[in-house]
Amino acid sequence: MDDQNPVMRLVHLLRAVTVEFDLLGAEFASRHGLHPTDVRALIHLLDATRDGTRATPGWLGEQLRLNSAGTTALVDRLERLGLVRRSRDTADRRRVLLKVEDKATELGWTFFGPMIRELVVAAEGFEADELETVRRFLTAALESAGRSRSA
Repeated sequence: MDDQNPVMRLVHLLRAVTVEFDLLGAEFASRHGLHPTDVRALIHLLDATRDGTRATPGWLGEQLRLNSAGTTALVDRLERLGLVRRSRDTADRRRVLLKVEDKATELGWTFFGPMIRELVVAAEGFEADELETVRRFLTAALESAGRSRSA
């Protein structure tokens, strides 16, 4: 494909953004004695909270493509660090739910907050229809990546 094509330039720019985000996540993990998978787990759990998803260890393992033993080790590690808490589901006492502790949220905001604030300011400079176009493109990119990962 023609690398000067405007669509390909956009794809390359998206790739560059994902690489930078990955590097930021690795730096955050390193500073706090975490594994990159720990950071991805925290992100999934925070997203679950925002979406109203009741996150269980099994659900988290599916998101991260980890087996049961790997998921247990991950949750044990995050719990030991005070970043995640296990609790019994009040509707089904057999089910264990996972919740991100305030400590993890505070660490995340301390590290990622300045960048998030910059992104919010930048996005506020866009018109509503432009934001919708960006949302549609990023949604398509996310769905495409998900399909590629599942293949």
